[in-house]
Formats: sequence, C-alpha cells, structure tokens
Amino acid sequence: MFGYIVRRLMSAALVVVLTSMIVFLLFFKGPSNPAQPLCDLNGKCTQEKLALLTEQLGLNDSVVHQYGIWAGGIFHSREIDFGATYTCDAPCLGISYRSRGQVTDELFEKFPATISIAVGGASIYLVLGVLLGTIAARRRGTWVDRGLVGFSVFVSAVPYYVIALLVWIYVSLQWKLIQDTSYHPLTSDPVHWFTGLSLPWLVIGLTSSTAYARYSRGQMIETMGEDYVRTAVAKGVSQRGVVVRHALRAAIVPIVTIFGLDFAFLLTGTVFTEQIFGIDGIGRWGINALRSPTDFPVVSATVLVAAVIIVIANLIVDLLYAVIDPRVRLA
Repeated sequence: MFGYIVRRLMSAALVVVLTSMIVFLLFFKGPSNPAQPLCDLNGKCTQEKLALLTEQLGLNDSVVHQYGIWAGGIFHSREIDFGATYTCDAPCLGISYRSRGQVTDELFEKFPATISIAVGGASIYLVLGVLLGTIAARRRGTWVDRGLVGFSVFVSAVPYYVIALLVWIYVSLQWKLIQDTSYHPLTSDPVHWFTGLSLPWLVIGLTSSTAYARYSRGQMIETMGEDYVRTAVAKGVSQRGVVVRHALRAAIVPIVTIFGLDFAFLLTGTVFTEQIFGIDGIGRWGINALRSPTDFPVVSATVLVAAVIIVIANLIVDLLYAVIDPRVRLA
C-alpha cells in the first residue's frame, strides 16, 4: 500500500510539472503576443511601446529561461516589470494586467466561493443519485423504476445552463422564493452563506443526480445478481442488509471513481453557475479575463489551477479506490 501511494504521488507530481510547462508554452509561444493586450490597456499602442513591453516581459528570451523564472516565482518572490515594477510574493502566478494585483491573492480570494458551490452541489447529487438509483434497482421493472429512468433521461437531455437560467428567472426573479443567490463567506455569515448558495446547490444537485441515478441503478442490478448476494439472501439476511452491506458496498466503487472526477470538473467548471447566479468565483473570474484585452496571467493561472485540481482529484480517487477495493493494492 505504501509503495502504491508513493508511485501515485510521484506520477501526480510529474503530471503537474508537465502541465505547467505546457500551459506556460501555450501562452508564451501562443498565436498572439502576450504583450499586446497589456499595450492596449495603456492607451494608444505604438510599435515602440509594444517592443518595450515585449522586452520587459522577457518575451525575447528563450522559453526555457522564462519558464525557469516563472517556476522559481512559485517558491520565492520575484519582481515583474511592465511599465512599473511589481513585487510578486511567493507563490507567484503573475500580476494581473487589469487590476495590477497579484494573481495568487485574487485566486485565493475567489476560490472559497467556487469550493462552496462544488461541495454543496456534489453532496446533493451524490446522495440523491445513489438513493434514487438504489430505489430504481430494488423496484426494477415497476412504474417507479420506469418513472425514475424516464425522468433522468429527460433532465439529462436539457442543457444545464438552460435549467439554471430558467430556475433563476422564475424562482429568484419572478416568484421571489429565493432572491439572494450571492456568495457570503462562511466564516463571517454562515446563515447567508447557506441561503445564498441553496438555489445553485439545488440546481447542480438535481440536474447531476440523474446521471448518478443511472450509474447506481446499473451497478446495483449487476451486483444484486452476484453469487455472494444470493448467498446472503439464502442465509436469511434482511433485504436492507443485503442492499446496504453487500450490494451497495460493491456497487459504490465505480461510482466513487466517477464522483471524484466529476467533483474536480465541478471545481474547475462552475462557469455557468457563477455567471447565471452572479457568484464571483474562479469560473467567472477566468471568463472575464478572456474578454478583450485578454488578461493572460489570470487565464494561465486558472488553467494551471484547474489542471492541478484534476490531478489531485485523480490521486485522491486512486487512493480511495485502493482502500475500498483491496485488489487495487496489489496492482
């Protein structure tokens, strides 16, 4: 088990380093000059100003040299010069072209909102999806099973942003059932934190639970046909005991894998949720940075952080998978 964890940690670290290289290369040698949007922000952009900013940003140097400076900023402070000199404290991901503040500080400021959305929404769709899937599997072939499957297919066929927008318009604006959908820090106001995010949580939870209901139903039907489950039934184990202790425990393994990856993508992809409900999180921050003029340090930071989150989520899922399924420890 220890060797398995060490191997997974080493491979995760390698993937993060390679991802940072690719992200840096994409923006350093991308189709447009990274100094161009910065030059456009300072009034009329002349060729002389563009050349000066290109030189100050080090874009005339080699990619390896610039990557070394950028990667070194993660471990120690460095100075960034574009028109004025800015001190970027470690871990430094750059200076925002628009706010002229440290990208790392803005990232830490907006991340709690995204985490809050992801944790609340994921908790709802995991619990609700597994519960509905288990019920459908136990009632296989009945009107309950067919109704749950049909409803999940219908909800899955409608794009998420359409449902979120309709819910926001009717529930929040017209019916005024939940008017406040903004983010309030948990530490300063727990009640407003909960009420403000309740509507986004419900939308994410209800829409995503349909997929988990189908996964759970399929896994439960397959597992309940196994020999050890039939043996438990023959021994007189109660129906609840068979479902919870035997069938659900085995069926949950692939669902945990899917959940880990979904949660990582939710952390990095709450763009629609944040835009529609007006929550100032990572997704909205990254989308705004893409608007002209492009804020390259913010865009590259969001891409890199998203990649790191997905790598970490994969690592956690692999470790958790090894705990749930003993056969993985021998791999």
